[in-house]
Amino acid sequence: MADPTISEALTLLALSAMAGFINVMAAGGSSLILPILILMGFDSQVANGTLRLAIFMQNVFAVQSFRQEEFREFKQSALYSMFALPGAIAGAFLAINIADELFQMILGGVLMLIVLTIFFNPRREPLFADNPTLGNIITYVTLFFVGFYGGFIQVGVGVLLMLPLLLFQNMSLVRVNLHKVTIVLIYTVPALIIFGWSGNLNFKYGLILAIGQAFGGWWSAKVQIKTGERFVKFALAIAACILSLKLFKVL
Repeated sequence: MADPTISEALTLLALSAMAGFINVMAAGGSSLILPILILMGFDSQVANGTLRLAIFMQNVFAVQSFRQEEFREFKQSALYSMFALPGAIAGAFLAINIADELFQMILGGVLMLIVLTIFFNPRREPLFADNPTLGNIITYVTLFFVGFYGGFIQVGVGVLLMLPLLLFQNMSLVRVNLHKVTIVLIYTVPALIIFGWSGNLNFKYGLILAIGQAFGGWWSAKVQIKTGERFVKFALAIAACILSLKLFKVL
């Protein structure tokens, strides 16, 4: 693959900044980048791997932005990450092969479930509120499978990560996003190593994407802390609907 031209670099910077903002605010920003990389001549595995460098930097800056605003719960995020991490490693190894379309159809249904959960659970009480131990167990098991998907495909994983935290844990959407970006940051490290080791990473293009998504992720964390949960709720619902329609081949 030839080095990026100036016009390509500027275009990727702008789009990746938008993707980083969307990813940290809700999810689905990566669906803007992967098709573009493939249209530019990357095969799906290299596009998938190249995106991981941008995802890593995006979440480094997002976590730091949350910390600057005094939002930090690293111990809890690290606990969640320990369950997502093994799944992500397994998924990254499997990602060398083509994605399963049936799995994507199931994912589309899950995303629509998230939208219904957001808007038809106004009391925001977690499921199994009377049995928090069971709720925690289900959360941890779900995070393993979400981690697997994140290591495998990555696109849309933010919505899936938010699902168990919204359904089974009593926390605001802003706190959910804080945990989301930390979990993705941690499991992206081994996924990035696996893609790089297998030769499915273009560092030059990945660095351009990383700069854009780092800025977008940093700014998104600032915006959602200032605007609060209502804005995040609608952003998440829109992202989930779009991703679901894409997975069902409607868009």
